[in-house]
Amino acid sequence: MMGYLIRQCTHWLYKHVVKPLLFRQKPDAVHRKMVKLTKLVQNILLLRELPRLWAYENTAALSQTIHGITFTNPTGLSAGFDKEVSMPRMIHAVGFGWMTGGSVTWGQYKGNDGAWYYRLPKSKSLVVNAGLPSEGTEVVAKRVGAYKKSLFDNFPLSISAAKTNSKDTVSEATAIDDYCASLEKFNRLEQVKLLEINISCPNTFGGEPFTTPKRLERLLSSVDELSLTKPVFVKMPINLPIDEFDKLLEVCDTHAIAGVAIGNLFKDRRAVPLTDVLPDNVKGNLSGAPTRDITTELVRHTFRRWGKRFIIIGIGGIMSAEDAYEKIQAGASLIALITGMIFEGPQLAGEINHGLVRLLKKDGFANISDAIGVKSHLE
Repeated sequence: MMGYLIRQCTHWLYKHVVKPLLFRQKPDAVHRKMVKLTKLVQNILLLRELPRLWAYENTAALSQTIHGITFTNPTGLSAGFDKEVSMPRMIHAVGFGWMTGGSVTWGQYKGNDGAWYYRLPKSKSLVVNAGLPSEGTEVVAKRVGAYKKSLFDNFPLSISAAKTNSKDTVSEATAIDDYCASLEKFNRLEQVKLLEINISCPNTFGGEPFTTPKRLERLLSSVDELSLTKPVFVKMPINLPIDEFDKLLEVCDTHAIAGVAIGNLFKDRRAVPLTDVLPDNVKGNLSGAPTRDITTELVRHTFRRWGKRFIIIGIGGIMSAEDAYEKIQAGASLIALITGMIFEGPQLAGEINHGLVRLLKKDGFANISDAIGVKSHLE
């Protein structure tokens, strides 16, 4: 009860006081300040324990074992927030059950010039144009390897690998080598439990070369040769026609791919209704609420066609327990978010997990795994 009241108070305070103050500032500045504050707080023991008041635990209802990995709850932080994997203690403390760090690239990249983020407050969306900034695999791997392995015993860490955003990785062969070098490096770390191949970041030099079947086939064939020991997921694009999306899944099916993350940013900005005006001179692609229905239907389609062949991670527009539950019932075993936390507050992971238990009880399910895909048949 105490945790519930604290989450409710935090929600009200964030909505009526904190968010209005933050939204007066440019989103890039807010992002930098939040990352800096999070790093500071997690290194001070007393302050680090306070966010645990937002968390919610119910192992009996929310825990799952997937590919031998225990997830105490299905709610994860998606790639894109902790690009350097420098905040896992804090991310765990606020109630997330797992996280994806990165995306990380083999080479270093400072990020795209200009603003990385543009806020659409009425639409609950961010326009993202970061361009895969990264310290580079060697730097990030050294940091991850220095963490105590016990930190990730009940908080699985996934690392998202992408190709370096550079003209030097435009050729297919170089890009494949770039991916493989990062995957092989992170596969050696005991702290890392899962690997993600990000083929669908649209804000990069050369675009998304591996979102065609032939090129994806060549990339995954090279990844197979690495004999990776961690479960490997592919982060899928969400703007392709459904037949092209299916062809990518057919390629994944012939390789050692454990699952798919659905999905990434949405590129066709005119294809979804926005409450805000989005100026043409703002670069980037959409996250948040405008992607919710698109990604949920892709999750549903994937589960309906492939069943349990792929573990599905549902990403896109999750702002509440109801949003998360919809993706789970559509076929997602795990869900992940970033933008929802920006619009709803730092207590959101705890709110989602508490709400999921309520929704499971309402529908007569004892465990989250019982609800996966129960509404995948809906058109």
